[in-house]
Amino acid sequence: MEQEYAAKTWERPRRTITKAERLSQGPNNRFIVTNLPGDPQTLYDQVYCARGDMANRIKEQQLDLFADRTSCHDFLANQLRLLLSSAAYVLTQALRRLGLADTELANAQVGTIRLKLIKIGAKVVTHSRYAVFQLAEVAVPGELFARILERIQWLGVPLPLAQRG
Repeated sequence: MEQEYAAKTWERPRRTITKAERLSQGPNNRFIVTNLPGDPQTLYDQVYCARGDMANRIKEQQLDLFADRTSCHDFLANQLRLLLSSAAYVLTQALRRLGLADTELANAQVGTIRLKLIKIGAKVVTHSRYAVFQLAEVAVPGELFARILERIQWLGVPLPLAQRG
């Protein structure tokens, strides 16, 4: 619903978009003040909701990849920390988009991906032509790990996996 509204402290009325719904938990009302032209439903769905999703991604980087840890006294050290956190986020997003599509982790948050795929121990056994990552089956299911590796092969070079016995 769209209407003009003016709070007591505003100089003039402004365009507002209201979304009012009742969920099982109770009312869920949203009010947007905007000067953007366009259909109210389109503005709510494509601008307002996208902005909220963007805020969630920023929060995800801050909490799960420690982008808010800028406690060094030196500016360059803090800048490097933020740069490394941003690079980790970009790599995690690429892993989600390329390696985790159509898996149970396709829509997982960065913290979940980090915990289930990256922050795990592995035994690396190297041979003259290849390396084998030995992971506990409870950490990452072998089929999921194989599917991820297959999807993110570097320059099309196959990554050999040890056969299960």
